[in-house]
Amino acid sequence: MKMQPTDLRPPAGAPEAKPAEGQKPALSDRYSKPVGRILVSGTQALIRLMIEQAAADKAAGLHTAGYVSGYRGSPLAGFDTEMARARPFLAGAEVVFQPGLNEDLAATAVWGSQQTDLSPGARHDGVFAMWYGKGPGVDRSMDAIRHANAAGTHPRGGVLLLMGDDHGAVSSTLPHQSEHNLISAMVPILSPAGVEDYIPFGLAGFAMSRFSGAWVGFKCQTEIVECSATVELPARRDFTLPDIALPTDGVSIRWPDNQLAQEKRLEIKLRAAQGFAVANNLDVISGARSGAKRGIVATGKGWRDLTGALARLGVDAHAIGLRLYKVGLIWPLVPETLEAFAEGLDEILIVEEKRPVIEDQIRVQFYGRSTAPRLFGKSTPKGAPLISATAELDPLGLAEVVARFLDLPAPETAASELPVSEPMPFREPYFCSGCPHSVSTRLPEGSRATAGIGCSMLAVGMDRHVETFTQMGGEGANWIGHAPFTDERHLFVHMGDGTYFHSGLLAIRAAVAAKVNATYKILFNDAVAMTGGQKHDGELSVPAIVDQLRAEGLREVVVISETPEVWTSLPVKVLGRDALMGEQERLRQMDGITAIIYDQVCAAEKRRRRKRGSFPQMDERVVIHPEVCEGCGDCSVQSNCISVEPLDTPLGLKRQINQSACNGDRSCLKGFCPSFITLPGAVPRKTSRPLPEALKDELPEPAITLDSPRAILMTGIGGTGVITVSAILTQAAYLDGLAVLTLDQTGLAQKNGAVMSHLRLARQASDLHAPRIGTGEADLLLGFDKVVAVSPKAIRTLDAARSRAVVDSHFTPTASFVKNPSGDLKTALPMANLRKQLAAGSLFPLDATELAETYFGDAIASNILLTGFAWQSGLIPISRASIEAAIALNGGGAAQNLQAFQIGRLAAVKPDAVIRKPVTKDLSVSELKAMLARRLELYQNRRYARRFLKLIEKAERRVADWPGAEAFLVALMRGCHHVMAYKDEYEVARLLSDESFLQSLGDRFEGDLRPTFHLAPPLLSKTDARTGRPMKRRFGPNTLPAFRLLRRLKGLRGTPFDPFGYHPERKAERALREDYLGTMSALIESLQQVDLNEATRRAGSVLFVKGYGPVKALGLEQMREAFSQG
Repeated sequence: MKMQPTDLRPPAGAPEAKPAEGQKPALSDRYSKPVGRILVSGTQALIRLMIEQAAADKAAGLHTAGYVSGYRGSPLAGFDTEMARARPFLAGAEVVFQPGLNEDLAATAVWGSQQTDLSPGARHDGVFAMWYGKGPGVDRSMDAIRHANAAGTHPRGGVLLLMGDDHGAVSSTLPHQSEHNLISAMVPILSPAGVEDYIPFGLAGFAMSRFSGAWVGFKCQTEIVECSATVELPARRDFTLPDIALPTDGVSIRWPDNQLAQEKRLEIKLRAAQGFAVANNLDVISGARSGAKRGIVATGKGWRDLTGALARLGVDAHAIGLRLYKVGLIWPLVPETLEAFAEGLDEILIVEEKRPVIEDQIRVQFYGRSTAPRLFGKSTPKGAPLISATAELDPLGLAEVVARFLDLPAPETAASELPVSEPMPFREPYFCSGCPHSVSTRLPEGSRATAGIGCSMLAVGMDRHVETFTQMGGEGANWIGHAPFTDERHLFVHMGDGTYFHSGLLAIRAAVAAKVNATYKILFNDAVAMTGGQKHDGELSVPAIVDQLRAEGLREVVVISETPEVWTSLPVKVLGRDALMGEQERLRQMDGITAIIYDQVCAAEKRRRRKRGSFPQMDERVVIHPEVCEGCGDCSVQSNCISVEPLDTPLGLKRQINQSACNGDRSCLKGFCPSFITLPGAVPRKTSRPLPEALKDELPEPAITLDSPRAILMTGIGGTGVITVSAILTQAAYLDGLAVLTLDQTGLAQKNGAVMSHLRLARQASDLHAPRIGTGEADLLLGFDKVVAVSPKAIRTLDAARSRAVVDSHFTPTASFVKNPSGDLKTALPMANLRKQLAAGSLFPLDATELAETYFGDAIASNILLTGFAWQSGLIPISRASIEAAIALNGGGAAQNLQAFQIGRLAAVKPDAVIRKPVTKDLSVSELKAMLARRLELYQNRRYARRFLKLIEKAERRVADWPGAEAFLVALMRGCHHVMAYKDEYEVARLLSDESFLQSLGDRFEGDLRPTFHLAPPLLSKTDARTGRPMKRRFGPNTLPAFRLLRRLKGLRGTPFDPFGYHPERKAERALREDYLGTMSALIESLQQVDLNEATRRAGSVLFVKGYGPVKALGLEQMREAFSQG
């Protein structure tokens, strides 16, 4: 049958809807508002779809129920969490949400929801069901899907199959396209083009499934399902059932049933789906009708990209005689609609991401016809490549393709992507602060491990000999096929507890059966951390895993725990975390399969639970004494923790603990260094300084206009509130009655990686196209992290002449600092590059992190503070009242966020009214010399300092007026001070008991401030058999009097009466001092100007001999090698 296709959505230009007068907006409007415009994300729209389907059935006199099951994963990672939040609304609609243990079991459960009439006791007229899963979940569930689709659906039930496809492999091991899988099972597929399509297409999908008896695929691509948008709720409608012949016994599910009869019905179901699509206008033909010679076909995200490309090119389809075909049912394509679209056309361009689906069907339909239009798609009619079948469509690249197809000039681009002279710092995903995997993924020397799907997979990039991976649930099974053909005897296998519960136990069972040698390291962190920290979809515990593994016949199971005292009743060996390496070395010698259960709660989940009050607060805080710290980085090596950050001091780069990020893992205490102090019971002060008095003043309102669509790109670090600001601005724009489209690109951002939020605003929804901000399209860059702000994906969105950037000038260290503690941080490069990319006066830097820590004692307020600065600068076209209302609606921390927003505003108009740290300048040569001499006098005495000055003055005379002399003198002064002020027991005692430092703790913390010191005194410490290092011990505040006594005995240093001076470490330090000073004195005497650069290098090389004990000994050995080669 032929029917003229029309659009399901409300007409373009429909009046924009604000909340009714007197109606107080609420976040629950997305589920409760009966008509009009709502603001929803893709996942929220899918939930609203279930509520709407229940309401439609009730209005039709049906007593149905809903059922949702599946397994989390990008881009549907947050669907289960959002379902849980919406439970009260779902319960009212009689929708049952039951997460699946894994994807295929969830699909089987959905199959069961259609069987309610096949046995007695049904309480509903039918059950409409939804299955969800990411691409790999579709892969593993195909057997269940194939059988269930062949069996059919209930005539008053129906099934939507949500295919979560991550085309760009943003957080997947492979890019995914699920259409061909579903086609093989003969499942019809709908492809919505945006969040606004989700509810109407979903309702149509359920009706199609009921009519055709087929499961209906529903494409949920990353750049749509992860969007938020203002959408109009569709008016309730009765779907038209096409007048086509169906078998007398129908096409619905039945029992008993014959497999050949099922196969025969599949063909009928597909024809029924096509007829339904035509009868209900799921495909849309628009643009020119008569006289058109060219047409373009697109679907899903490709349709959004196409309309954006046409807008960029200034193309009016009617005006230039262009016909457009927006495909809703992408398989099987409706032949009648395609014929109507292609009538009279000479050329057709098919726009679709990934491998062709629509294009192949079009080619088949027109094959062999002499009048067939020429087809352009993945290639031109002559076979030249055209639209890539890999990665994702680039809107600008598509605009270029469309321009060539239409014989138009290529689109102009004003992208700000100048050549970069040196590599920028890079924000790569990394373990969270205090992550269990920072330690648990370490291996003994000479061993190798395979990665498990989940957070532990990040270890692949950490030089830990973690190599290769498998699909989820296959961990270690690859070793079964590898082991018979190699001399490698043993393998470690990493597996998360979520994977273990999902399907991983079967892989362990297979390894036991194959009699290979391997140790499974099951990383039990009590949450499915990679996808948002959800609880397991069932009961799982350490004792349960122990019992299961013992029952499977493993040779030995060991529990390594952060709280071993909890598991003393277990029938296996239970040890603390320090025993991990020794147990791995022991188990790798055993034959057969062994396992280590590493028990430590996910660090990110600890933080979430602490905020909710469901997990104990940290019982002590860790502080690094900057004067005692040598900057060796051993604490980073031992902990692999990103909360150990650099601290720039006049004496070089030291370390500090980021109290805002610290999760209390305390592995950093294993660093061989006496600078670590813990404060039992202390908490950071939330308000360091009183709020500015000027906040009481009325601040001027900036001129705000929105005369054309606006694009705002927000960049930052996962887990720091970027998505929160995005949600606040999106909600505020909705409250202002604006059309809004937001895409939050997170991927692995929650693992300290880059996160970007794309926010588009317009007066009319018809002015919004592709959600992702393309090349040169950003009006404003809100850089909450300057490293991400200069990443290639962000920088290319800037137009040098038009874009503005408001950027937090604070530098948050990247993972490279943890990996290479002595590397160059390149802290100044990002801002310098932004200045090059933008026109003068277009960059607005503000150290928002410093201000947030100053006024709130926590960096988490920095993003909303920077937003206030940008708003006051007139760069965010949303009313202040709506932003403040959105902050209040957001709930958590609303009072602080409102204050932070106001401080940001104040910093924009009255910068002197906010407290900022004074800009530190590099010391001059003379200032540095005086400072170091004074420090040596405090270290020992005036005579000792005079020895330093004498050598420096000798060098000054030698190199006077030489180019490069200043660099040499600075290196020499730092080197001399470094070897002369070696930190022995007297110096460490002096620094740890320094009253100014102890008093400073009260400025930063409140509560019990009695310090505990972590030391390994040479004369008192035992050797750790596991590491070969002296063992550190805890010394309480009662040690302070001893420190004060010891500092007064510094006159004994180096004398025959020095009890510490006989220790080999002290002898080595004195020998280094004399060797260095003697070498430098001789070098100065013979120094020639041409050798100055080499002399500077040699003078500074001693600075790499730093740290304490074994760390310093290693540096000394390396320096001596360098000197001998020099």
